[in-house]
Amino acid sequence: MRTIHRDIVGGFIFSKDGKLLLGKNREGGVYEGSYVVPGGGVDDGETREAALRREMQEETGIDIDQAVVTAFNQSSGEHEKTLRDTGERVFVKMNFYDYRIDINQDAADIQLSTEDDWHQPRWFSIDELKDANLSTATRNTLVMTQILN
Repeated sequence: MRTIHRDIVGGFIFSKDGKLLLGKNREGGVYEGSYVVPGGGVDDGETREAALRREMQEETGIDIDQAVVTAFNQSSGEHEKTLRDTGERVFVKMNFYDYRIDINQDAADIQLSTEDDWHQPRWFSIDELKDANLSTATRNTLVMTQILN
């Protein structure tokens, strides 16, 4: 089985009123049925910051150029997957780069557009996150960064 190395960016988008934007991956995606942060792969020749801007625009419709963006967590992981375009089964080694994105608007005032792989967006208060069906990776990052206890 072939091994692929991939850098992945994720955006923990917080509104001015302290809510976190999460959504679900489309059917067949990683962590299907669980809430995850928007994000995706860094393309060849692309910086992580450029990939973050592109992915947030594609998955949420949010332009983060006016937001406060802070790199706040890095981790790695690996799993097997089937490539969409070829059907080939591969082993993927990933480096995850998480960013906190603070938007100076209340959640209710932020226009969302979800036409990519990420959908069913929902703004969560910190208290609501405790009982939410979060992906393991999302929950672990929220605990490691002390957003969740």
